[in-house]
Amino acid sequence: MIRHAIVPVFLLACLLLGGASAAGFTANFILQITSLPLIGWALWTMLQEHPPAQIRAPLGLLAIFVAIAVLQLVPLPPALWTLLPGRAPVVDGYRLLGIPLPWLPLTLAPDIALSSLLWLLPAIAVLLSVVVLGAFRGRWIAATIVAVTLASVALGALQVIGGTGAYLYAITNYGVAVGFFANANHNATLLLVCIPFLAALQATLLRRSKSQRSASAVHLLVGATYAVIFVGLLINSSLAGIGLSVPVALVSWLTFGRRRSAVVQRGLIVATGLVSLAAIVTIVVGPFGNNLFGAQKANAELSRQTSFALTFQAARAYFPIGSGTASFQPIYRTQEPLASVTPTYMNHAHSDWLELLLETGIVGIAFAALFLAWWVVRLRAIWRAEEPDPFAQAAVIATAAILLHSVVDYPLRTAALSAVFAACIGLMSGVRPYTRRSRAPSSARHMSL
Repeated sequence: MIRHAIVPVFLLACLLLGGASAAGFTANFILQITSLPLIGWALWTMLQEHPPAQIRAPLGLLAIFVAIAVLQLVPLPPALWTLLPGRAPVVDGYRLLGIPLPWLPLTLAPDIALSSLLWLLPAIAVLLSVVVLGAFRGRWIAATIVAVTLASVALGALQVIGGTGAYLYAITNYGVAVGFFANANHNATLLLVCIPFLAALQATLLRRSKSQRSASAVHLLVGATYAVIFVGLLINSSLAGIGLSVPVALVSWLTFGRRRSAVVQRGLIVATGLVSLAAIVTIVVGPFGNNLFGAQKANAELSRQTSFALTFQAARAYFPIGSGTASFQPIYRTQEPLASVTPTYMNHAHSDWLELLLETGIVGIAFAALFLAWWVVRLRAIWRAEEPDPFAQAAVIATAAILLHSVVDYPLRTAALSAVFAACIGLMSGVRPYTRRSRAPSSARHMSL
């Protein structure tokens, strides 16, 4: 029983302590240290036997991702790194100082890149632990996500009502409900992820209900939870969260609602697509003060519109190799007009897809394409199964929500949401409990011959 609690307990710790990307150094350090024995145990378990076929692809993707990050730190001779796009200012700097050109790694921020490798540890620990224990523990992962989401909404309500005293981080979005996070958008991502997992829990509980009374109790409890999530989205005030909640909720309803005829189901799918598109377009073009589209009259230098334009401009300058992992901040500062420079700085591009393009160039985009191809293959396999795993289906919807939210934010830069994403990947892999095959005694083997 203890080993079965490993993933939900560690995921709980990540959700409670890993809600900030830059702040919360001590809490993130604790998570990174704690993840090391989990990674060691999982790797040792897998080394005892060849990995099952269904997890080789996600493990291969993880290995490629880590290899890309590590190779960024390998020193290159001057004859090589000086040929890379965007390195001319670095060469000029050394020559002005009269210093011979040293060996340098691919990334232009090697010290920060090393820290980013440590940031990966909690997510890696969750993924490997889910793989070792098997996806059959999905209900405990779902329950953990739902419980923390409800607590985060309650904390967010206190933050809105009670002022600054209820906020966990000094640098945060004051005045809105951020819950256990430093960024309101990241709390919105957790609310989005909770919707399909709550629907999967409801479907599982209803399947096990033995009476109409127990089924009614489940409906009442889950309905109240959905109401709390809806209130959480409103007091959170994330436009992307509110816009994405419509397709996430509708797809979850289509997936876990009662079965319908094929004709009705196709009609509902089309209606869901149209309503979802209308909701997103309304958020984009409506008078809600989003800082991506339309004319920016206040704080234009800190808007996503400015951030996206300058990040893409830098990405073109460093394409196809990229500026290197964790180099966004120093590179972005070189793109800002001097007149707009203030003590407040842009910590991320507020689009993980654009930041990936800037830092890793064509290699990062190729990796993203490879991951999305695996994701589509798993989606088809999960939905076409004779008895689809509801928690694997919820994981598909949750990862889609995170990837879409990453277009206009950086949820995966937090240990909390990267751990949730890793757990979803483990659930999508469909692996059963990872156990060694028992070896028959030698005498028994001789008798069977």
